[in-house]
Amino acid sequence: MDKMVIVGGKPLEGEVLISGAKNAALPILASALLVEGWNTFHNIPDLLDIKTIKKLLQSLGVRMEGDETLRIDASRITSCEASYDLVRTMRASILVLVRWWRGWAKPGSPCRAAAPSAPGP
Repeated sequence: MDKMVIVGGKPLEGEVLISGAKNAALPILASALLVEGWNTFHNIPDLLDIKTIKKLLQSLGVRMEGDETLRIDASRITSCEASYDLVRTMRASILVLVRWWRGWAKPGSPCRAAAPSAPGP
């Protein structure tokens, strides 16, 4: 839509609540995998891809509370395997690889055993 034409004699007034953007929210939610402890995210849209990445994160052991305001704690990852049924439905699921990449170098990570050896100099 290029423009909106309002016809009438009364001026418009009021407030409009702008919802969060899915394409911004997906990488922001995945970024919680990089930080220890609880993270809080506001204005999370209620969309299918958001629900999918939440299920995907929970399947890895991420704890979360809330919906539009979402609290995420990824300090206790219990799995490094993502369900293909979840991954295949969303291109943004590649974002969860950040934890695997981080776990590659972190001792004690459940992802460490599955990581390839580091390339040599």
